[in-house]
Amino acid sequence: MKHTLPLAAVLLSAFALTGCVTNVEPAVPDGWQQIDVKAVPEIAAMVSDSDGILSVGTNPPFAPFQFKDSEGNIVGFEMDLARAVAQTMGLEFKPVQQDFSMILPAISSGQTDMGGSGFTDNEERRKNYDFIDHLYAGIQWVQRPDNPVDPNNACGLTVAVQRTTVSETDDVRPKSEECLAQGKDEITILSYDTADNAALAVLTGRADALSADSPVAAWAVNRADGKMETTGEIFDAAPYGFAVPKDSSLGPAAAAALQHLIDTGVYAEILHQWGIDEGLVEHAMINERPINA
Repeated sequence: MKHTLPLAAVLLSAFALTGCVTNVEPAVPDGWQQIDVKAVPEIAAMVSDSDGILSVGTNPPFAPFQFKDSEGNIVGFEMDLARAVAQTMGLEFKPVQQDFSMILPAISSGQTDMGGSGFTDNEERRKNYDFIDHLYAGIQWVQRPDNPVDPNNACGLTVAVQRTTVSETDDVRPKSEECLAQGKDEITILSYDTADNAALAVLTGRADALSADSPVAAWAVNRADGKMETTGEIFDAAPYGFAVPKDSSLGPAAAAALQHLIDTGVYAEILHQWGIDEGLVEHAMINERPINA
């Protein structure tokens, strides 16, 4: 997964994007409201926590997973979901902004309890952490309506990505290498620190397309007032989850809390508020294994 330019301020005025792709968003989605839940005693009893706080390391902006609103609050569907998980376990939710590269080490050192920052659950990360999977998502390309792009035939085009995401490392760069192997023009890759600025590159015409995680792509399109649209199918779907210490008691407790949210409909309600209605998990899982399996 993932991991600004002065140009952004100019583009906001030029395109009247209602703040859709800036590092600070003006508001949460229309109709959004914070969903609070009550603690479930049997799930709370599974938790061994001395301070009564679930601290969650996160790295905004990565809308709609997490970003800052106009008041500087860290918001997003992953924050809403983590809060509900914490409340179900009888804990207070506390987001902790960190550099992305420091989130997992902070969990290992005990500085934070959990990581919630658009983490892809993969075999390499499972060696040291467990993942409470909460969503399946893949890679989605975005284009301008007046400039159609085929993600499977992109040789010679310019494609924007967020630096070090799977879109860059596993999608666009391999495709560019294949173009060269076929004697065609390579793909020009524009790598940005945030997905917001990668989307801006498409809007301004600096890039022909954006490759991003499917929820991120959908968020950018939904907020772009018709100036961008998705193209091609979602591919390379993978589970996304909250990271916790390997073999810790927090993993089963958080998974039980997520299962409770699934059973009560709160899980789907939270994601729906953020425009996410695809890729929802049917059962709580740890490392892609159902907790009751």
